[in-house]
Formats: sequence, structure tokens, C-alpha cells
Amino acid sequence: MDAAVIVVGAGPAGMMLAGELRLAGVDVIVLERLAERTGESRGLGFTARTMEVFDQRGILPRFGEVETSNQGHFGGLPIDFGVLEGAWQAAKTIPQSVTEQHLEEWATSLGADIRRNHEFLSLTDDGDGVEVEVRGPAGVHTLRAAYLVGCDGGRSSVRKAAGFDFPGTAATLEMFLADLKGVDIKPRMIGETLPGGMVMAGPLPGGITRIIVCERGTPPQRREVPPSFDEVADAWKRLTGDDISHAEPVWVSSFGDATRQVTEYRRGRVLLAGDSAHIHLPAGGQGMNTSIQDSVNLGWKLAAVVRGWAPQGLLDSYHSERHAVGKRLLMNTQAQGLLFLSGAEVQPLRDVLTELIGYKDVSQHLAAMVSGLEITYDVGTGTHPLLGKRMPHLELTGAGRRTSSTELLHSARGVLLDLEDNPRLRARAAGWADRVDTVTAEPRAVSPASGLQGTSAVLVRPDGYIAWAAPGSHHDLPMALERWFGAPRPV
Repeated sequence: MDAAVIVVGAGPAGMMLAGELRLAGVDVIVLERLAERTGESRGLGFTARTMEVFDQRGILPRFGEVETSNQGHFGGLPIDFGVLEGAWQAAKTIPQSVTEQHLEEWATSLGADIRRNHEFLSLTDDGDGVEVEVRGPAGVHTLRAAYLVGCDGGRSSVRKAAGFDFPGTAATLEMFLADLKGVDIKPRMIGETLPGGMVMAGPLPGGITRIIVCERGTPPQRREVPPSFDEVADAWKRLTGDDISHAEPVWVSSFGDATRQVTEYRRGRVLLAGDSAHIHLPAGGQGMNTSIQDSVNLGWKLAAVVRGWAPQGLLDSYHSERHAVGKRLLMNTQAQGLLFLSGAEVQPLRDVLTELIGYKDVSQHLAAMVSGLEITYDVGTGTHPLLGKRMPHLELTGAGRRTSSTELLHSARGVLLDLEDNPRLRARAAGWADRVDTVTAEPRAVSPASGLQGTSAVLVRPDGYIAWAAPGSHHDLPMALERWFGAPRPV
């Protein structure tokens, strides 16, 4: 074996997965066709859930001072995300290129082998491993790994080579995106619906203005090269009446509203994550965030299989958990596209939804949907309100020092929080000490919004989701530990 895992694609999903695997001590090679990062950034910022994920891995300080905001939208209708109590605010105006850079530096610091200018050509899954044919600077050669993961985007070569089904709908429209210098445009941060289409504009660092323009009635094109800036400027003028042809384009791109999802996230020893598994209208910047969270869900499970302690079905749970998330992602982005990009015939629906957003329960529901905070996995039955949900940030004091539930997840291991100094609880978990850190600590404060009031213990998976809690879980602790972390070792 050249590595336990080969990842194809060095975007956010690929870099996040590489880092997750290295935290678990798994050898990983990342193959990237491009010789260097493009510096282009379709995605901007990250959602509240991704902020939490980065904080749980200790990555967030790499970004320095992060500008955040509670202002968001659903299909162009404003929503105050401050209704999500106890959650991070979303990061704004951080270019995807910056996110990719920091994730690559993090993964490399952990020992990931990043091979740029290496193009994936083909694969053979023989049941015991995967042979990968690669074209690199020295020519065509073959690598072998136990598993191959395609993180190579919406036109994924891995997906095609492995024969994944990718049903859905083709694009019905085309949108232009451009970053410009030397132009003064009225900000339209969440977009503006006009008689002929939709336009969006907002400032980025470095004196750059980002615009997005969608002209209704323009058929989509399958382009091999980006559109010219003249096309973008002409469309902008037709919709707004403003002439931006004098601007200096930093880069120009186009995208559509094609909506597709693979029927399975795993075929034998080949798996998909991120845009390789799902494509959609980039409404609310959810694509990159969902891709990163795919990798966080997959990383620890794949590492558990490689290291030999995964229980039966653990790797299959990657599909069952994340396919459902992807399905809802496609649903909400399609809904937002109808609201945002349709004509006057949809205005009554916009008006009704605007009224509904005025109700706190509705705005909370929509904000949680697009920020990734609504996700709940099936971890077993029980009455505890946080079963299967993300672990909220909890400040802790134990063993003479201060820590937090977030800091305890930096190493990407399971965490059993003993909040009532229960020696019997710790004894029952002793057989999993090589995979699960048992921490006895006292919460410094538990807010009513956290869902943790009255909780005596909680088992947190490496991806930050609660697998068991007491009181309130119908499974006992050893059953939950064995379900997610395999059989115990003799103590």
C-alpha cells in the first residue's frame, strides 16, 4: 500500500478529510490536478456549524480576527440568525481560497502528503484495495490504497470512473459571478430581484467588489472556459441600467442551478464527499460548508475501519447520515432558487413567506436549516433533547484546570463527559480508553438554551454529535460505546 487512503481533490472537502485522517494517525495521499491553488473563491465565509467544527478542531485561530454577522437570508428574504441561541455567528467575506489555504496548511502540519500536478485517471477496486492510475510530473504511474475518496467537485472523475448513479435535474439557467476592481456599485448584500432577473453585489477585502447576475430567459451553456467580462457587464447593464464595463475583472465565472445527488455515498472501497456527491444552486453559500461537514463525518469512521476497531456498519452510517443531509440541502436550495430567481408570478409566495418569517419559530427553523444546526442523526431512542444533535459549547472546570467541550474535541477522539464525578461511569467506559477520552469535570454554567440542564453525563462522537446522554438515553452506556466505538479492550 502506498497509503491507507487516497483522496482526490485538494479543495475544502479534500483538505478537511486529510486533516481528519491524520489526526487519527492514518496515512493519506491527496492528489490534485492543479499545480497550485487558483486563488478563485466561489464560496465566501462559513456557516455557524462550520465555525463550530473549525473551533472543535482548533483551526479557527488560523483565520485571525473573523468578521461575523447574524444577518442572513432564505431565497433573498432577510432572516436574523440571532434567533439561534447559543450558536456561533456566521463568518462573512472570508474567500474560499483563504479557507483552502488554512486547511491545507493544517493538514500538511499533521503530515498529509499533498501531491499537486497529479491527475487522477482511473481506478480499479479489487475488493482488497483500490488501484489508482495517476498522471504526474514524472509520467503515468499507479498507486494503491485501502480506500479511495473522491473530493474532486461537481464534475468528479472519481464518481464517473466508479460508476456512481447521479440522478437529478439539469441546469435551467446560467448565473455570472465576477470579482471586480475600480467600480462603485450599490451594495445588494442578499440580492435584489428585478423585472429581468436578479443581481447581487457586496464588498470584499482589498477593494474588490463581488457581483452575481442572473438574467431570466438566458439558456445555460456548458462552457469549457469562463465567460468574458463583456458578457457579464452587458447582462448587468440590461438588468440595472448601470455601466460597469470600465471595471477591472479579477476573475469571472459562471454556474447554473443543476441539482443532482448520488444514490449512494459509498461503493465498495470508493467513497464520495462534497460536490462529488451533490451539486445544487449555491444559495446561501451552503455547498462548501456541507462539503466540509461531509468530511468531518467520514474522517473518523474511515479511520476507525483502517485502524481495525470500527463496529459493523460504522462506515455505512456515513451514507445514511450524510445522504439525508444532502437531500435536504438540495430541497432548500431549489426552494430558494424559486423564490429568488423567478419572476413576478412568485411575488405572492415571497410576501406570504415574509410574513411567516416574522414568527420566531419559523425564522429559527429556516436559519437552522441553512446553517447546518438542525442536523440530527439516529443514535438510538431516548428522551434527552440533544440525542443525535451537535454538542453545544460548554465551559468546564476539572483536574485543577479550565477547559471546554470544544477544546476536548481538538484531537478528534470520542469524549465521555462525566459531569457528576461518577466512578462507576468511568469504570464502565474503561475498555474504550484507547478511543474515547473520559473527562470528569464540572460545568461552569449551563444555559437553559443549551439543552444540557440536568445532564449527568454525555458521550460525544469525534464529529461533535451526541451519541448518548444521561439521563434520557434508552441505551445503556456500554451499548452506545460499542455501537460507535467497537468492542472494548480488556482492562
